[in-house]
Amino acid sequence: MTSDAPAVVLDGVTKSYQSRAGQVAALRGVTYAFPRSSFTAVMGPSGSGKSTLLQCAAGLDRPSSGRVLLGDTDLGRLDAVRLTELRRARMAFVFQAYNLLPALSATENIALPLLLAGTRPQRARIETVLRQVGLDGLGRRRPAELSGGQQQRVAIARALVAEPEVLFADEPTGALDSGTSRQVMGLLRQVSERSPRTVIMVTHDPTAAAFADVVVFLRDGQVAGTLRGANAGEIATTMSRLER
Repeated sequence: MTSDAPAVVLDGVTKSYQSRAGQVAALRGVTYAFPRSSFTAVMGPSGSGKSTLLQCAAGLDRPSSGRVLLGDTDLGRLDAVRLTELRRARMAFVFQAYNLLPALSATENIALPLLLAGTRPQRARIETVLRQVGLDGLGRRRPAELSGGQQQRVAIARALVAEPEVLFADEPTGALDSGTSRQVMGLLRQVSERSPRTVIMVTHDPTAAAFADVVVFLRDGQVAGTLRGANAGEIATTMSRLER
């Protein structure tokens, strides 16, 4: 695998669900390569398939057909145990709900993925990621003692501590005010710029998407276009056309 090979590739991915109304096609033959060390935002109208795309790309859901590659690893060829091991070793996740354990301190929440993987957390590593996300000195605080933005920073630090290849983010600023949202997006931008990590984010917010290198638009389960280096206004205009 060469250094310029994509981090994640979706190759003809389809995904269908059975609902009360019948068969629903969430993804319709999506093919897209996410470049290594890049920041990509995925947007689209409600029901366009963006969350399904993220779940398939992250190995949280299996496509109905097509392939998902993490580097040169075909996720469809892995059984459940090996897929779980791969996600722990090479991926990380940040969600709108911070998913922090309220009884644990920030430091303990950050160390949790390492413990689950059977690795002994190194205090120096945890202190490093706390500094990276701007929480130096707050490691002993529990989630209830932190603001929403600080809790999301803990969630990002938890995602970074195992040094994943790809960080998946699902509406990471959805519960934050605009000022805190910009701070968190700036942090995610730094993650892709200052390390070899790839960030793939689903968002409905054009301001958040403007922090990405590329915005991929979905409509009716298919890629409807991309924008590179766009500002929030340009992204919002494209979204309004897709929603008509």
